[in-house]
Amino acid sequence: MKVLFQSRVNLYEAPGGDLVQMEKTKKYLEKLGVTVAISLEAEPDLTDYDLVHLFNLMEPQDIYIQMLNAKRQNKKIVLSTIYGLYTEFERKERGGLFQKIANVISPYQIGYIKALVKAMAARNVHKGVYKMLFKGYYAMMKEVTANTAVFLPNSHSEMKRVAKEFKIKNPRYVSIPNAIDKEVFKLDDKPLKYSEYKDCILCAARIEGRKGSLKLVRAMKDLPYTLVLVGKESVNQKEFVAQVHAEAGDNVVFLGPVPHEDLRDLYAQARVHALTSWMETPGLSSLEAAAMGCNIVATKKGDAYDYLGDYAYYCDPADSDSIKQAIEKAYNAPVDPKLREMILEKYTWEKTADATLKSYKMALGHEQ
Repeated sequence: MKVLFQSRVNLYEAPGGDLVQMEKTKKYLEKLGVTVAISLEAEPDLTDYDLVHLFNLMEPQDIYIQMLNAKRQNKKIVLSTIYGLYTEFERKERGGLFQKIANVISPYQIGYIKALVKAMAARNVHKGVYKMLFKGYYAMMKEVTANTAVFLPNSHSEMKRVAKEFKIKNPRYVSIPNAIDKEVFKLDDKPLKYSEYKDCILCAARIEGRKGSLKLVRAMKDLPYTLVLVGKESVNQKEFVAQVHAEAGDNVVFLGPVPHEDLRDLYAQARVHALTSWMETPGLSSLEAAAMGCNIVATKKGDAYDYLGDYAYYCDPADSDSIKQAIEKAYNAPVDPKLREMILEKYTWEKTADATLKSYKMALGHEQ
């Protein structure tokens, strides 16, 4: 079987969880004998491929053209939705004029404006962006979903959101777990780096508004622990990033991005990993940190509970006191080894690859 992965054109310039999901799924599908290529082109030749696997419904201006191309060449489409609106963040936390505008327009109008502004700021106004100007953000998403043979959400609750928003009755889908690489994130006797951050609070995420970076920094002000922030800083939210730095106390360390494999050592040194986003589906770094023996502070928004259940400590990303209380509880609680055992049993890339291959066979009518 030959499969083409396609996604947003800035996938490598602005890497996120979707890139990790693509690359790891590719690696482990290839171990099952599937040939996988990645292309960010709008209209590649699909002659050699059995189907097209699109990623990230939240960037419809890119995958819409890729969907039309697959449809034109009679190729089945499967879609990793990675779907979660940040409407609450835009209306409560964004700040400035856009927050006022966001409170009087629909969630999809918010997405439309953001997509246009980002495209223009990056000087990346391509065919899909022009199409979105006239078609609209929601209409693009809906047409992508209408031409999807099989959906690949990261959880059942995510599929429920997609089905409700786009009025999909009885969707064909396979829940594809987000996962950890157990070859990388394992407890062993390998010497660890970052020993100066032993027992820290760690947050592995981009520094940006929707990841809740500012409220997390505020929550740490009266706590006697060190907070280590690792990840890229948003180039589109420079004022927000500057405010995070300005409000960070002496107990906050900004490490910037580190290689994905180096995160193993940071997780192993940390006592708690905190991902206090306005939406997660569920957050790769939470799973990785749990596999390395951290206690987990997670957001109440999105699908984290589907994965972590009662093992995590949940907070309201809008409330610094809620974040602070969750961090204190997690820091002072013993680590429950059952969380790590569950992650290693249910949420590995091997499991993801198996489920993904099942979805391909479903799309191609080879389910037996």
